[in-house]
Amino acid sequence: MSNRSEWDAAREAFMTSDNIIIAMPLFVECLPSLLLEFLNTLPTERKQSAQISFILHGGFDEGHQLRLGEKFLQLLPAQFGCSCGGVLVKGGSFLLRNRENSYIKKMTDKMLASYMTMGLSFAQNGNFMTPEAKKFTGPEKNPWIGLLLFNLIFKRIVKKNFERIAQEWGCTEPLDSKPY
Repeated sequence: MSNRSEWDAAREAFMTSDNIIIAMPLFVECLPSLLLEFLNTLPTERKQSAQISFILHGGFDEGHQLRLGEKFLQLLPAQFGCSCGGVLVKGGSFLLRNRENSYIKKMTDKMLASYMTMGLSFAQNGNFMTPEAKKFTGPEKNPWIGLLLFNLIFKRIVKKNFERIAQEWGCTEPLDSKPY
């Protein structure tokens, strides 16, 4: 959807397909505005029935932080005269964009393999409304000890990595600088 010049082809595919899967990241609890803008260009009446399924992933690890987006997506297909084939929800995918790093690549290979497994499940079942799709999300809420460890790691390791990345991008001020 990021390339508007491809919207006519995407609109045609949407209108003629009987099984549609839309995958998207969740940005700070909001669906991508380009996707919403594209959906707003679609006619609400179809000549044939269809099923729309979604893959919703976000950087937050906990499933409960993705549930509002999931509820919205479950209601969306009806606005186009379609049925909902379910929403596959997965958090913790923030690192997928940095797969050049061999350590991160190794960590994310397992996550990508789990998406492959769910793709095969979709092919067999025709939807994401299976018990394994519900388990795919992972924990709804991390245990307090996990949050404590995360905060400790974040304050030390992740902060240093962000500082290193900022320097590589040419940042000359400390990340916690308050120039205002």
